[in-house]
Amino acid sequence: MSQYNQMMIHRINSQTTAKPVSRTAQTQAESFSDILNKKLDESSELQFSKHATSRIGGRDIDLTEDQLKRVEEGVKEAGRKGIKDSLVLVDGVALLVNVNSKTVVTAMKGGGKNVFTNIDGAVIV
Repeated sequence: MSQYNQMMIHRINSQTTAKPVSRTAQTQAESFSDILNKKLDESSELQFSKHATSRIGGRDIDLTEDQLKRVEEGVKEAGRKGIKDSLVLVDGVALLVNVNSKTVVTAMKGGGKNVFTNIDGAVIV
């Protein structure tokens, strides 16, 4: 084998040798994940549709700051589980929430018979 061919084989082998992932790359990946989760948490403000606002007013539903925080946590958990449209139950109040847009679609008090359709998950907070 000529000296040129040996140099080319050595050059190709040295270029294709797998190199171990450095500790820094792993740390950066973890940092990116942490940053992403923080950003998702920051954009978690719950919104209410016009329909939900009128239902809350018309049905004398009062949600405290604590209840709203619990609902927001429930919506985050639903998102982590892959739920798109969720029923969130908080202290006898049922809220139908679009998880992707973090929007309460409608609300009702417990008691009586209710049927919930077009949901793919429920969260009790």
